[in-house]
This record gives sequence, C-alpha cells and structure tokens, in this order.
Amino acid sequence: MPLYDPLNRCIDYLRISVTDRCNLSCVYCKPRERMKVLPHDELLTYEEILRLASVAVPLGISRLRITGGEPLIRRGILDFISSLHALDGIEDISLTTNGVLLEEMAPGLLAAGISRLNISLDSLDARRFREITGSDSWDRVWRGISRAEALGFSPIKINMVPVRGVNDDEIAAFARLTVARRIHVRFIEFMPIGAHDRWHTDACVTADRVREIIEREVGVLVPFAAKKSAGPSDNYQITGGTGVIGFISPISKHFCASCRRLRLTADGKIRPCLLSDTEIDVKAPMRGGCESGELERLLRLALQVKPERHYLHETPSGCYQRTMSKIGG
Repeated sequence: MPLYDPLNRCIDYLRISVTDRCNLSCVYCKPRERMKVLPHDELLTYEEILRLASVAVPLGISRLRITGGEPLIRRGILDFISSLHALDGIEDISLTTNGVLLEEMAPGLLAAGISRLNISLDSLDARRFREITGSDSWDRVWRGISRAEALGFSPIKINMVPVRGVNDDEIAAFARLTVARRIHVRFIEFMPIGAHDRWHTDACVTADRVREIIEREVGVLVPFAAKKSAGPSDNYQITGGTGVIGFISPISKHFCASCRRLRLTADGKIRPCLLSDTEIDVKAPMRGGCESGELERLLRLALQVKPERHYLHETPSGCYQRTMSKIGG
C-alpha cells in the first residue's frame, strides 16, 4: 500500500543526504565558526542507504533527490547513484549541487542516471560569490552549468536565495537568464536554519517582492504549466522567454498541505519535515541487525509524526538544532 500520512498526503519523494561536508561555507547554510563535521563512521554507508531505499520504494517512494552538504565530494557517489537507479520502481533521481565539481563530473552523472540538476548559486558576481561562500570558485561553477547545458541535462535549475542587503539587487539579473536560455531560476525565501546569528524576518525577501522586482525590471510573468512535480515551486515564464522562473515561499506562503516528501539525513535520521526537529533514527536499528519489516515500520512512523504544517510564525527565532548542511538542503 502506498505511503499516505494522516492528512492523506501521498508521500512519494525521498531526499537523501549523503554527507554533511561541503567545499563551500555559505553564510545562510552553515556558520563558518563552531562547525564540526560528523566522523565518517557516523555517516550512513552507501549499502545502508541502499537498503533503506529498497524498503521505501515498494511502499511508493518513486522519486529520489541526492543532496549534501555537497554530494559530489563523497567518494563513490557515481556508483552509488547507479545502484539507486537500478532499483525497480524508481522513476526519477535528481541531484542538488553547488556546482564546484560539476564541470568534470557532469558526464559521469549523466551516465549514472541523473538528468535533472539543481545548482545553488546566489550571485552572478565573482567577488560577491566569494563573500557569500568563502570561495573563489564562481568561474568553476559557471563552467559547470555551461557544461551541463551542453550535455543536455534538463531541466537545469539554479536556486537563488535573495537576502536583503546581500544579493537582492541581483534578482533581475537572475531572472534575465531565463529569457534566452532554458534554465530554470528558482527564488527561495531565506529560512532560519543554520543561520541563527544572521537570520531575521527583515532579511527575508518574500516571493511577492521578488515577483514585483522582476515584473518591473524584466518583464511580465505568465503562469507556466509543468508536468507533475514533487516540488513546491510556483512557476512562471517571462513573456517570450524560454526558461522558467519559480518561487518557493516557505516563509510567506507555506506549502505544507501539498508536501510529498521525507528526508534522510547523512547520519541516518528520517526527518518528516524540514522545519521541525522531529526525527526517526534508522541507523541504530540497521546496525543492530533489524529486519526489513522494522525499517518499514519506522518509515510509516515518520508519516504519523509528520506535522500538518510548520510553526515558524509561532516561533520566529526557529527551533532548528541542525544546520542546513546537516539536514540535506
């Protein structure tokens, strides 16, 4: 029987974090101070992740997204993705990356079964990119995006988090990328996860504000009807454009009623909701020798505790003990 939660949401999408490590230090994702990575033996092995996926897929999980940290820095990632792709019942595997290693790894990703990419990029200016990420890798990221386009990855989605006073003056420039290219640009509202000393309500540029800027400076937006998607993006196109502009608004217009996903953290916790610290441990049972039936029970338990919605507005300072890099962004 497919996975349904108590609110009759059909859960068919599992985000899998394979590492909490990253080769960037983005200010909104992980603090540059007091950041400790997990010991290697605390991370799930590929065999453990594959075992959990092999239990989840017959229950109705058909879509997987590989995340980190930065997933491309973990050794053996291409063979692992190929193993996931071989599971009977998997309809789609996608990957979220910061793009630093994409230029050299794009051919291998395509061969392993990845056709859709999300690339996190918060500035089109190399100097500002360094300020946000702590790295001089902008040129490498842009070459990676261009290589992925040339190889035929589709769609290629660029995720941009506009932060007031940091990069919100680049909203129009990002939107213009979609005029002549088939790139999707998604504007994601800044969330209070892993940035306790940097996040405040005024820093969040709402989706409505982003849309206002685009329509004033670039062009009129018209609704874009996409095929079935597991994502929360509200999609549009600039009139006459070829790409897509999406708005993801967890702060101003939460989309909890249509959520179809669970998350697996790199250290083996099922997280039913991004904006909740509730987690179900699957690593300890697996390493204790549990049967597959117990893993199925834990997956179903995660559904029972999946909240109706997030409560960010009731607790605006957040209650999130993990950084985004430890959750799987």
